[in-house]
Amino acid sequence: MKFWQASEHRASFEHARLLTAHHSKSFYISARMLPRERRWATYALYGFCRYADNLIDNPRQRSAAELLAEADFIANELRIAYRTGESEHPVIHPFIVAAKRYGIPIEYPLDLLKGVKMDIQRTRYRTFEDLYVFCYRVAGVVGLMMTHVLGYKDRAAFQYAEKLGVAMQLTNILRDVKEDKNMGRIYLPREELRRFGVAEQDIIHERMTDNLRELMQFQVERAHHYYEEANQGIPMLYRKSQFAIYSASKIYRGILRKIEARDYNPFLGRVFVSQMKKIGILSREILRTRFNPLPERLPQGA
Repeated sequence: MKFWQASEHRASFEHARLLTAHHSKSFYISARMLPRERRWATYALYGFCRYADNLIDNPRQRSAAELLAEADFIANELRIAYRTGESEHPVIHPFIVAAKRYGIPIEYPLDLLKGVKMDIQRTRYRTFEDLYVFCYRVAGVVGLMMTHVLGYKDRAAFQYAEKLGVAMQLTNILRDVKEDKNMGRIYLPREELRRFGVAEQDIIHERMTDNLRELMQFQVERAHHYYEEANQGIPMLYRKSQFAIYSASKIYRGILRKIEARDYNPFLGRVFVSQMKKIGILSREILRTRFNPLPERLPQGA
């Protein structure tokens, strides 16, 4: 019997599938195209990551101290689950089954929770190096976990997966400058604000100065650079999984193109890639990568 069909796991994996379908229609469509076993593991991984993200995205009426305590509780439950191989937590239950099956190190989900705690405790970052740590924790480690699930032919794929996660988080930051400042957060590093002559008040009061435009252009080009680096690692993945990562890279770079088309102004409303365009990108990548006639050999366990 397949792991997601076992009587003790069936309900929690179905819950993870429904979470994926509810929160991200395009990701759900992409996941459904994966080989069946990897598909269900992806639902489990997504469910855990979404649950962790929602501590910030949906804080309810909880104080910062209460959210930090909740993150600590999840981290402790993860440690027990990794030791025992089981959990009654509805999100951790399927995640630990997938994590054990695909060899996901405990450091990755724990780092994700550290990133969540950073977002609760910090609203500013001094340098890009500081911001990179945050991007790594909330997005880079997601790429590392997904690499375990998707399968790889070369362990060098992990360093590229980290870069893609960072690129995608930088894209989120550039897309959400207005929304974030309305919540009291400015992710653009203070050191770089000073270097480009941008005051925090310019962002807070939505003053689109030439200096801010130059800073935004610099950040967009940095994100593009990370995508270029990351794309070198996608051919190192299991071929039947490559389409999902090529698609994610192209869709997120589409957000950068939208920012560029608005002359780098982050105050004109949130940019997005249409559902139709996402499906078009996904379809093309499936055709391009899944029907490659060349045979493929994977190392054992990949």
